[in-house]
Amino acid sequence: MRYLKPLKVLSVCALLALAGCSSNNETESDPNLKFNQQADTAYFDWFKYQGNDTVFNQPLAADEFQNPIISGFYPDPSITRKGDDYYIATSSFAYNQGLPIFHSKDLVNWTLIGHGLTRDNQFDLSGIDVSSGIYAPTIRYHNGLFYIITTAVYSGGNFIITAQNPAGPWSKPILLPEVGGIDPDIFFDDDGKVYIAHNDAPLGKPLYEGHRAIWLWEYDPVAQKVKPESRKLIVDGGTDISKKPIWIEAPHIYKINGWYYLVCAEGGTGYNHSAVVFRTKDLNEPFTPYQANPILTQRDLDIDRPDPITTAGHADLIKTPQGQWWAVFLATRSYNKTLYNTGRETFLLPVTWTNDGWPEILPKGETIPYRLKKPTSGEKITHAEQTTGNFSWTDEFETKRLDLNWSWLGSHNNASWLRLNNGYAQLKANKQNLMSLEQPVYLARRVQHQTYQASTKVLLPKQTGLQLGITAYQNEKFHYFLGLEKIDTAYRLFVESVVEGKRQVLKHVYLPDQVAAIELVISGDKDQINFSYRQNKVTEPVLMGADATILSTEKVGGFVGSMLGLHARKF
Repeated sequence: MRYLKPLKVLSVCALLALAGCSSNNETESDPNLKFNQQADTAYFDWFKYQGNDTVFNQPLAADEFQNPIISGFYPDPSITRKGDDYYIATSSFAYNQGLPIFHSKDLVNWTLIGHGLTRDNQFDLSGIDVSSGIYAPTIRYHNGLFYIITTAVYSGGNFIITAQNPAGPWSKPILLPEVGGIDPDIFFDDDGKVYIAHNDAPLGKPLYEGHRAIWLWEYDPVAQKVKPESRKLIVDGGTDISKKPIWIEAPHIYKINGWYYLVCAEGGTGYNHSAVVFRTKDLNEPFTPYQANPILTQRDLDIDRPDPITTAGHADLIKTPQGQWWAVFLATRSYNKTLYNTGRETFLLPVTWTNDGWPEILPKGETIPYRLKKPTSGEKITHAEQTTGNFSWTDEFETKRLDLNWSWLGSHNNASWLRLNNGYAQLKANKQNLMSLEQPVYLARRVQHQTYQASTKVLLPKQTGLQLGITAYQNEKFHYFLGLEKIDTAYRLFVESVVEGKRQVLKHVYLPDQVAAIELVISGDKDQINFSYRQNKVTEPVLMGADATILSTEKVGGFVGSMLGLHARKF
């Protein structure tokens, strides 16, 4: 137990500094602790996460890789290459840090290396709901510089950031006020011209719900502005407007063998999601859709199939140094036909080319495989973290720098409420609960498995008025909180649900003994979730078999996956 570690004798002021609060705060000493607990601060000793999905239990052959390549809520993947190094950026919506960036040498083993948005002077995502914020980035490398173009919904619109090192730091945003809609793409032509494609409203009044269009602008990288006179419509509605296709979006342009290819998402982000392709010989000429579209979907398969991978689409293509083509794309691993708590994940498949030069990602009627042959590209990077399969992850909070896998809401700057000190994550509570669009004190990591367990060890609060614990969070209106509080001289554990924005305590228990610390445990298995605690190495249930479908994106709406986190609040 870390709080029993011997520490140097410090002055009162130094002890208070270690706790991260001023000497004016109310404190009470514990003889086992080498610092004073602050009345308004929650102390988390460690956090552990363990995934155990049956589809991952079969060992991989030496020449195989596992889909998804990045599990959990990492949607809308975009990929680029610099030499032998590959980089993926994904959507992050309202979560900080924004725009996760992964690195790989072989396309299948990935490590989170940084984020594109880390400072409030880039974008302030405070006060927005969790499914707003950063949508569908495109990452590209060109002439020694990395570019990300993306959208901050309700926070500034479309913009570009740049960096020499994809791990960061990234520049302040270059705002693109003329470019409306979402899902922008940046394309560097071989004649030196630069273009931006994006989703936006069609000309005139939409003909039906979901009628959208893809637009193209020429971009001046010196002036850092689009050329207003260059705007033109390149896709109206989708592959065949007579069939009323919906939600054409996520454009990516490539020039391959003299053709300009345009890959888009179509069909919405749900079960009918897909990837489609168009091409033209000249950007001043119309794009022609592939007659065998879509080039990727799972909507035509039996909805009752076991261990389904669904909602596949939103693809980006990459060519290896060996000349192979691959596609990263989003899809989901579902239960009960269409429900998924893990969010939209990042998958990988090879791209084949037809005799007449069209790319195809997956033949119609075929299921996306969970494992298949590795690319011949590259070697596994040293110390690659595990982003797929069954794995465990622990943070002991022993360093001063927060692990990159943690996320939070509100301001990028969390120094006012989070401090890593003395081997604890110290969360200074405020009065915002997890329904608030203001700054909740909430530190979270992604759920990456259908079956999982998360646990944390907390110090018992010394005063009343503080609630702390572990949460399973989908959004402001749907989540659970396993909380701990002091009432008079006793300690109460409670399970709180928020469903459709209505808060209710489902179960509570009082701790039989008073010890310095306790472990809080959440375990999930598809549509069920359990809440328990460990005291003196004995596990006791608080609430078993609660409804986990309220953590499913498909059921509650929005675009994010569920998270597991640490939360503290005053009452």
